[in-house]
Amino acid sequence: MDSKELLKVVVEAADNKRAENVTALDVDGVSLLADYFVIMDASSQRQVKAIAENIEEEVEKAGYDVLDIEGKNGSTWVLLDLGDIVVHVFQKETREFYNLEKLWSDAKEVDVSDWVKA
Repeated sequence: MDSKELLKVVVEAADNKRAENVTALDVDGVSLLADYFVIMDASSQRQVKAIAENIEEEVEKAGYDVLDIEGKNGSTWVLLDLGDIVVHVFQKETREFYNLEKLWSDAKEVDVSDWVKA
């Protein structure tokens, strides 16, 4: 599978746990870190953790490796390193504070609307 297929797994797993404002940025060519950054938020720390855990489970079920997870225990920001994709699950206020979309404003946004339930 390629990174676009992994992106779909991540977005659908996040959406299944009611992640809000899911944004995917194509950082290939802008950063050497990954092909995509996926940024989303949730209303509570508990939901942040549930979203991150579901992404981890679904990624592994799909046959991909989760290289590292930071902030999983009681955090307002969980980062999942999937190699080609870096996932940021924020509590809403934390996302607003760090504003990663502005930091990576040179990256093109990827349309993920087909993978998110209305």
